[in-house]
Amino acid sequence: MKKSLSFLISGGGTGGHIFPAIAIGKALQAKYPEANIEYVGAKDKMEMQKVPEAGFTIHGLWISGIDRKLSLKNLAFPFKLLSSLTRSYFIIKKTKPNAVIGVGGFASGPLLFMANLLGIPTLIQEQNSYPGITNKLLAKKADRICVAFKGMDRFFPKEKIVLTGNPIRSQLLETDHTPKQARAFFGLDDQPTVLAIGGSLGARTLNMALETQHNELAQNGVQLLWQTGKFYTKENDVHGKQLTFIKEMDMAYRAADLVISRAGASSLSELSALGKASVLIPSPNVTEDHQTKNAMALVDEDAAVLVKDKEANTELIPTVLRLMADNNATHTLGTNILKQAKPNATSSIVHEIEKLINQ
Repeated sequence: MKKSLSFLISGGGTGGHIFPAIAIGKALQAKYPEANIEYVGAKDKMEMQKVPEAGFTIHGLWISGIDRKLSLKNLAFPFKLLSSLTRSYFIIKKTKPNAVIGVGGFASGPLLFMANLLGIPTLIQEQNSYPGITNKLLAKKADRICVAFKGMDRFFPKEKIVLTGNPIRSQLLETDHTPKQARAFFGLDDQPTVLAIGGSLGARTLNMALETQHNELAQNGVQLLWQTGKFYTKENDVHGKQLTFIKEMDMAYRAADLVISRAGASSLSELSALGKASVLIPSPNVTEDHQTKNAMALVDEDAAVLVKDKEANTELIPTVLRLMADNNATHTLGTNILKQAKPNATSSIVHEIEKLINQ
C-alpha cells in the first residue's frame, strides 16, 4: 500500500509570511487530498492563531530573533535555539515529511536546518527583493529557492533559484461580489471608497496620517475602509469604517476604488493579481530599504504611485484625492499593475515541491 504524503510548512511572524504559507498548504491539500500537512511557527506570533483558523495543525517553537541592540533578551537566544532544534527533530520524526517548506521568519530556521541534517528535501519561498536573515542562512543547504524578483542570485545560489512569484490567498481571486455588494458587507454606502491597509500589525505613519486627515476624504465624498492593525487603538469617527483587522480581504479589495498600502511583497502580489490602483508608502524600518525597491518596480511601470514615509502626513491625502478625481489615472494604474501579476505562483511552487519529492 502506498504511503500517504506528508509535508511540513514553517515560518511566520507577519501576514506577509503567514498568508503565502497558508496558500501553499491549501494548494498542496487540493493536489493531494490524503496528504498530512502541518505547520511549525513561533509560539508567541500570529501564525499560532491564523494557521488553525485556516484548518491546519500547527506546532509552536520557543524561538525569536536576536535583538540588534545590546539586550538582556539575547542571553536567552542559545537556549531558545537549542529548544527549537530539539523540538523540530521530534516533530520531523513524528510527521515523517516528504518535504519541508520554509517561507521565512524565525521558526523556519530550526526546522529546515534539522530537515537538512536528516536528509529531507527542503524548499525556501522568499517573498521580498531583499531576503531575510533566516532564508539567507538556509539557502546553502536548501534544495530549491522560489523567488518573486529577478536578480536574486545576488543572495542565493543561482542553480537553485526558480522565479515563481508570490503565492496569494486563493479566495481573493474567487469572489463574484460586485463592488456595491462588497461595500454593503462592511456597512458602507455605494460611493467612492479607499481601502487603507498597513499590514497585519499596522503601520504607524499611515495610521497617523489618516487620523489627522480622514475628514478631508469625507469632505470630498470619499469613504474610508481602514484596517489599523492591532497596535493602534484610537477610535476615529471616520466616514466609512475603521477595523483592527479585516479577515474578508476579498470583500475589502472588491469594495475599493483605490488602495493605500505598505509595499511588502505579499501585499504587492495581491494588488497586482487583482489589478488594484494603489498608493504605496514603503516602510523605512526594513532591511536594505527593500520595500522601496519593491514599490519602485511598479512605479517604474506606471503601475503604482509612491509616497515617502516621511512625507505621508502632508502628501498622502492630496495624492489620494487627486487620483480619486481622475478615473483615467486609476484605470491606468490598475491596468498596468495587472500586467505585473504572476497568478500561477502557488501552482508553480507546488510543481517545484513535486519535483523534489519525485527525485
